[in-house]
Amino acid sequence: MIDFHTYCRVQELRCAKGISIAKTASLLSLDPRTVSKWAKKERYEPRYTPRRARLTDPFIERIQTEIILGNNNSAAILRQITAQGYTGSYTLVQECVASLRKATNKCQIKQLLPIKWMLGVLQNGLPKEILFEELDETITPVDLDGLLTRVREGDLRERNRALAVLASAKGIKISDIAEFLMLDQRTVTAYVSKFRKSGLRSLFSFERDGLKKHELPEYKDALFSILHSPPRDHGINRTSWRMIDLKLVMHNRGLHIGEDCIRKIVKNAGFAYRKAKKVLTSTDPAYKERLETITDILSELSQSERFFSIDEYGPVAIKIHGGKSLTAPDEKRVVPQYQKNKGSLILIGALELSSNQMIHFYAEHKRTKEMIQLLHLLLSKYQNQKKFYFSWDAASWHTSKRFLSEVDRINSKDYRTEKKTPEIAIAPLPSCAQFLNVIESVFSGMARAIIHNSDYESVDECKKAMNLYFAERNQHFNDHPKRAGNKIWGKERTPPVFSETNNCKDPIYR
Repeated sequence: MIDFHTYCRVQELRCAKGISIAKTASLLSLDPRTVSKWAKKERYEPRYTPRRARLTDPFIERIQTEIILGNNNSAAILRQITAQGYTGSYTLVQECVASLRKATNKCQIKQLLPIKWMLGVLQNGLPKEILFEELDETITPVDLDGLLTRVREGDLRERNRALAVLASAKGIKISDIAEFLMLDQRTVTAYVSKFRKSGLRSLFSFERDGLKKHELPEYKDALFSILHSPPRDHGINRTSWRMIDLKLVMHNRGLHIGEDCIRKIVKNAGFAYRKAKKVLTSTDPAYKERLETITDILSELSQSERFFSIDEYGPVAIKIHGGKSLTAPDEKRVVPQYQKNKGSLILIGALELSSNQMIHFYAEHKRTKEMIQLLHLLLSKYQNQKKFYFSWDAASWHTSKRFLSEVDRINSKDYRTEKKTPEIAIAPLPSCAQFLNVIESVFSGMARAIIHNSDYESVDECKKAMNLYFAERNQHFNDHPKRAGNKIWGKERTPPVFSETNNCKDPIYR
């Protein structure tokens, strides 16, 4: 019968390395038949011979513990286990102790002695006189009294510090002390160093010694100077900073700081990773002049004057449209990428800002013809007014010669005298400034309510839904008067002020 170690050697030499049976037997000093037998086995199967139970068997663990702790006296052990129910003889205990002493790892005993000593100090099991003789010269009788008092009467922090100092003076390794106290080795070293440098008073002072790195001005100033420059200025091929990059640059400047400290400095200063927000801007060189013109018109708008925000919506394809909606946990909404349209439509709309009323019709094209049609629609609806203002973008059909000629014709003295129509004035928006067109928000609300998540069967069905939406909207603002353009006019009913800060425009870009 071979042991497990020999079995592993047989498997290694014969099976893994392919050495012959004869040579393997020669190397291991085994019979070739033995090598052949164990080389064929896939796992080690030791011969099992049942051992007769002994009266000491239930107490093996207790006897072994006593041996590890240094108690090898069979008589003393007999008294302990007899109290626990042992009924055997002294001879059996002697044999068990002798057997376990041979089997017990001496290194294990050596490792457990420091633990035994520290447990003795915690449990007040060592007389002060004997304890003092075991410590080195760094501990005076006064220090010993103070340390033992903290061990027995102090809180957990004080007890750990006092025991760490006593164990170090005993000659116990820092690693063993740290493991016993469940502390970091650097913490234990700091306790011992503090005591040896400044004594008991310093050891049990829990006031912080100075500022931490993330609180030091030189570290913060250096970090902020780095943060306010791009990474490429420091040889890093990135467009945004990472903690590891900041650490590297700080180290290159001779300021050794970890990522956690950097993160604390950044967080305390209010820095955070944020996505850049696109601001609505206009490239029109006459932006301010045109904006001032609109502002002046709105500020002096009388009861007999109307200001229209005009635009077109579409073309809108009649098909299945996606959008946000409340969805059950087990429901998955999908919209086909490729669909056959059921038709399309274009909405021509004019929003009167003072009354917040929407006038609209549908068309197949965006042309001058449709703008002239809208003009006459508004003239028929608001014929008794004194003046109209049209505000829109610089689309070609808004500024065509044909349309402007029609405006001049309507504004002529003869036409106005005959038809009794209001004067038409154009208040064009700055170019690339669609965000100033209030009707855009009305279109957005309509799209969320009517177009998103829709699947209309026909163009007429979609028109019907739009008509109902605008009718309900107009009725609402008839019943609850409020000027159009919440961000532009404000929530209060005061003389209108066209705000330059509308829709998050940044003045520095104008």
